[in-house]
Formats: sequence, structure tokens, C-alpha cells
Amino acid sequence: MGSFSIWHWLIVLLIVVMIFGTKKLKNMGTDLGGAVKGFKDGMKDGASDAETPAGQVANNPSASKETIDVQAKEKS
Repeated sequence: MGSFSIWHWLIVLLIVVMIFGTKKLKNMGTDLGGAVKGFKDGMKDGASDAETPAGQVANNPSASKETIDVQAKEKS
């Protein structure tokens, strides 16, 4: 009763395929893979931005030339 056998998983897989269909499952897999890839790319970009010393702007070609780097000051 503790663990499921391969037959249990095959029946669950068959039911899922019957409910959603193979085309929808393929599209969901493609979307999930794209999301994971985008997340990894974002994490890689974030890591390279974190390596930039404080006070310096990263060499980003997509950044606008009108961007101004300022320091936030507390109100007194």
C-alpha cells in the first residue's frame, strides 16, 4: 500500500493523456521548457550584474543613453 507500482503510474499517465490530449501536453511541455530557459537566462544576467562594482553602470547595450545613475538619500 506504500509505494505505487509501474502499473499505477501507467494508468495515471493514460488518464492524463485522455483528459488533455497529446497536443495540449506537448504545448504545455514546450511552454514550461521556455519558462525554465528564460528563468536560467535571467539568473545568469542577474549574476553578471551583481559582479559589477558599486557605483559603476554595467556595460549593457540595451540600456538607454538617457539613464542617470543617482544615489538615494534619506529625508531628514
